[in-house]
Amino acid sequence: MYAVIQSGGKQYRVAPGDVLDVELLPETGEAGSSVRFEQVLMVSNDDGFKIGSPVLSGAAVTASFVGAIRGPKIRVFKTKKRIQWRRTQGHRQNLHRVRIEGIELPR
Repeated sequence: MYAVIQSGGKQYRVAPGDVLDVELLPETGEAGSSVRFEQVLMVSNDDGFKIGSPVLSGAAVTASFVGAIRGPKIRVFKTKKRIQWRRTQGHRQNLHRVRIEGIELPR
C-alpha cells in the first residue's frame, strides 16, 4: 500500500515505514510528535487505485516528526560575459524529517 501526498509544493510517494525529508512544517513540535498530511492525491492498495481530482476527500497520511535537518549545500554561481563579473553564493535548505506511520483511506 502506498500513497502520493503533496507537501510544500512537492509530491512524494510514501508507504508506511518510509522516512522522508519535506519542506518546513508549521505544526511540528518535539521529536515524536504526530504530523498529519491531508492533501492525498492518490492511494494504491489491494483493491486498486483511488485517484483524487485534485485530492481525495477523507484520506490522510499520518507521520511522526523525527527532527529538523539541513539539506545538501548547493552552489549558486553568477557570471556576466566579457566584463569579468562573478559571484558565488551557497545555500542550504532547512528541512523536516518525518517517518510515515499509516495511510487512512477515504470512506
